[in-house]
Amino acid sequence: MATYAFGHKIPDSDSIVGAIAISYLKNQLGEEVIPARQGDISAETEFILNKFGGKLPELVTSVAGHNVYIVDSTDKIHFQDDIDEATILGIFDHHKLGDLTTSTPLEMWVRPIGCSNTVIKEVYDYHGVEIPKDIAGMMMCAILSDTVIFKSPTCTKVDTKAVKELAKIVGIEDYKALGMEMFIAKSQVDGASSRNLNTRDYKAFDMNGSKVGVNQLEMVDISVLESRKEEIMADMKAMKEENGLHTMIVLLTDIMKEGSQLLAVSDDYSKIESAFDCKLENNQVWLDGVLSRKKQIIPFIQPLF
Repeated sequence: MATYAFGHKIPDSDSIVGAIAISYLKNQLGEEVIPARQGDISAETEFILNKFGGKLPELVTSVAGHNVYIVDSTDKIHFQDDIDEATILGIFDHHKLGDLTTSTPLEMWVRPIGCSNTVIKEVYDYHGVEIPKDIAGMMMCAILSDTVIFKSPTCTKVDTKAVKELAKIVGIEDYKALGMEMFIAKSQVDGASSRNLNTRDYKAFDMNGSKVGVNQLEMVDISVLESRKEEIMADMKAMKEENGLHTMIVLLTDIMKEGSQLLAVSDDYSKIESAFDCKLENNQVWLDGVLSRKKQIIPFIQPLF
């Protein structure tokens, strides 16, 4: 029986790096843990792994009978279909509590901060385990990604402190410049299909029996997608039907303008208009200052269901 550490489906940098970081930590504490993933990595994550020589975690789509550590979510819908048949040993997260349950006591590290890797940095500090240079670099980038280089409203002083300490381990002074390199890599859309764009950072949520899908594309300049909006919207409608969604939302987040263009297809558009006190035009609206799905989107939509 193996013990795995992994994040959510359609993994982002936080979940991939978190799996690597937790596995190394547990191994140092005498427990054999294997870093894993549930899907293909993004261009941003590939950039991070290449930059610091990180190894791609093992693809694991079934965990029945195994022990697991979970990173970056507690919503059952974000994990393997047989997650209930695994033994959850621990959770490291920075989101709201979801609907995962356990049959045994577990280790819980959940903090209202900007990134799961910031939480994991605190766990390293708690145990007095030294973070290797390569893992420190990956963790630093994961935090810069999740906090949108400290611009996100989810970012805290704990996150900025963690980045500075990790950058010192790595020996990088201008970590914000590295963060911009990372976001430029993340912003590449040439040759990408509409389905690829619509699922790059997609998460589904069960809102009182109604399924709501939200994808977020964080880019240096979202204007490059202006000519593709109809195509993106058409695929959103297809995804809505395929997955039995009540609502499908895509956030085109411009990290330079510090806001998001919200695109939506829904059975009830009034819920979106009510949530954000806006009027949709052609199924879209600009939300100034909106950079965070978990803090500025989901908490406003979920109560309406």
